[in-house]
Amino acid sequence: MIDSGTISKIQKAKMYAEEKDDRIRFNSFSVEIAGENNRHVTTFDKGQWSCDCHFYATHAHCSHTMAMERVLGPMLPETVPAAAA
Repeated sequence: MIDSGTISKIQKAKMYAEEKDDRIRFNSFSVEIAGENNRHVTTFDKGQWSCDCHFYATHAHCSHTMAMERVLGPMLPETVPAAAA
Protein backbone atom coordinates (compact mmCIF):
# COMPACT_ATOMS: atom_id res chain seq x y z
CA MET A 1 0.00 0.00 0.00
CA ILE A 2 1.27 3.48 -0.88
CA ASP A 3 1.25 6.07 1.90
CA SER A 4 -0.17 9.58 1.46
CA GLY A 5 3.31 11.13 1.42
CA THR A 6 4.31 8.99 -1.55
CA ILE A 7 1.05 9.78 -3.35
CA SER A 8 1.74 13.49 -2.87
CA LYS A 9 5.28 13.08 -4.29
CA ILE A 10 3.94 11.17 -7.32
CA GLN A 11 1.44 13.97 -8.01
CA LYS A 12 4.17 16.59 -7.67
CA ALA A 13 6.45 14.63 -10.02
CA LYS A 14 3.69 14.51 -12.66
CA MET A 15 3.18 18.27 -12.31
CA TYR A 16 6.92 18.95 -12.70
CA ALA A 17 7.07 16.72 -15.77
CA GLU A 18 4.09 18.47 -17.36
CA GLU A 19 5.64 21.90 -16.66
CA LYS A 20 9.14 20.84 -17.76
CA ASP A 21 9.75 23.90 -19.95
CA ASP A 22 9.34 26.18 -16.94
CA ARG A 23 10.87 23.97 -14.26
CA ILE A 24 13.77 21.97 -15.71
CA ARG A 25 17.10 23.40 -16.88
CA PHE A 26 20.05 21.17 -17.70
CA ASN A 27 23.47 22.23 -16.41
CA SER A 28 25.61 19.36 -17.63
CA PHE A 29 25.22 15.90 -19.09
CA SER A 30 26.74 13.45 -21.54
CA VAL A 31 24.85 11.32 -24.06
CA GLU A 32 25.79 8.77 -26.66
CA ILE A 33 24.15 9.21 -30.04
CA ALA A 34 24.07 6.42 -32.60
CA GLY A 35 25.02 8.13 -35.83
CA GLU A 36 24.73 6.56 -39.25
CA ASN A 37 28.34 5.35 -39.15
CA ASN A 38 29.47 5.47 -35.51
CA ARG A 39 28.35 6.26 -32.00
CA HIS A 40 29.31 9.72 -30.76
CA VAL A 41 29.53 11.20 -27.28
CA THR A 42 27.89 14.61 -27.08
CA THR A 43 28.25 16.66 -23.91
CA PHE A 44 26.73 19.82 -22.50
CA ASP A 45 28.52 21.65 -19.70
CA LYS A 46 28.06 25.20 -18.41
CA GLY A 47 26.15 26.27 -21.51
CA GLN A 48 28.64 24.80 -23.99
CA TRP A 49 28.21 21.84 -26.32
CA SER A 50 30.91 19.47 -27.47
CA CYS A 51 30.97 16.28 -29.52
CA ASP A 52 33.68 13.79 -30.37
CA CYS A 53 32.79 13.69 -34.09
CA HIS A 54 35.13 15.07 -36.74
CA PHE A 55 32.66 17.68 -38.01
CA TYR A 56 32.34 19.29 -34.57
CA ALA A 57 36.11 19.64 -34.30
CA THR A 58 36.18 22.03 -37.26
CA HIS A 59 32.76 23.69 -37.04
CA ALA A 60 31.89 23.91 -33.29
CA HIS A 61 28.48 22.36 -34.06
CA CYS A 62 27.25 19.14 -35.65
CA SER A 63 24.13 17.11 -36.31
CA HIS A 64 24.51 15.47 -32.89
CA THR A 65 24.54 18.72 -30.90
CA MET A 66 21.75 20.18 -33.03
CA ALA A 67 19.63 17.05 -32.48
CA MET A 68 20.04 17.40 -28.72
CA GLU A 69 19.08 21.09 -28.87
CA ARG A 70 15.88 20.07 -30.66
CA VAL A 71 15.13 17.28 -28.18
CA LEU A 72 15.71 19.41 -25.09
CA GLY A 73 14.40 22.73 -26.44
CA PRO A 74 13.45 25.14 -23.68
CA MET A 75 14.99 22.95 -20.95
CA LEU A 76 18.40 24.35 -21.93
CA PRO A 77 19.66 27.61 -20.43
CA GLU A 78 18.75 30.64 -22.53
CA THR A 79 22.44 31.54 -23.06
CA VAL A 80 22.84 28.61 -25.45
CA PRO A 81 22.18 29.48 -29.11
CA ALA A 82 19.36 27.51 -30.69
CA ALA A 83 20.10 25.03 -33.45
CA ALA A 84 19.59 26.16 -37.02
CA ALA A 85 16.07 25.42 -38.21
